[in-house]
Amino acid sequence: MSTDAPPSSPREYRAGSDPRTLRDALGCFATGVTVVTCLDADGQPVGLTANSFTSVSLDPPLLLVCIGKNAASAAAMIGASHFAVNVLQTEQQPASIRFATRHEDRFGPNDWSPGEYEAPLLESSLGVFECEAHAVHDGGDHHMLIGRVVKARFDAALDPLLYFRGSYRRLHFD
Repeated sequence: MSTDAPPSSPREYRAGSDPRTLRDALGCFATGVTVVTCLDADGQPVGLTANSFTSVSLDPPLLLVCIGKNAASAAAMIGASHFAVNVLQTEQQPASIRFATRHEDRFGPNDWSPGEYEAPLLESSLGVFECEAHAVHDGGDHHMLIGRVVKARFDAALDPLLYFRGSYRRLHFD
């Protein structure tokens, strides 16, 4: 007789029911982790961690990132003429955590430099997309920020930092 616990039954979300169940269901989609950066109206660097990121179009080259409306840097992000999406690699988990919390100086301990369009670029990122602001759309409790990619670079030798079911993960190759 097995002493293993029985498998848990699948949980279900229906409109109007428990939002935690919906959040947990969405967490079943593994995502990469990004830090979105720009300069605020005073020319100071701002940034936040985001995992709602996707390509939109290759022609023209567009991408989308979702920014929580209650984020401290939301106004700067939607008002910036240019921004950058820094795709994080496995060794950048501390940066992800720092940009996801309310630290006074998120940039201090992180090596960064201004990009071609002045948006801060995090050193050692797996990939970086420098974007010109293209559009902002309402997305409930988020702003959907669409950027036109004007420059991109990546390092194929690095592995991505992943997020799945509320935890950071790494790829495991056989």
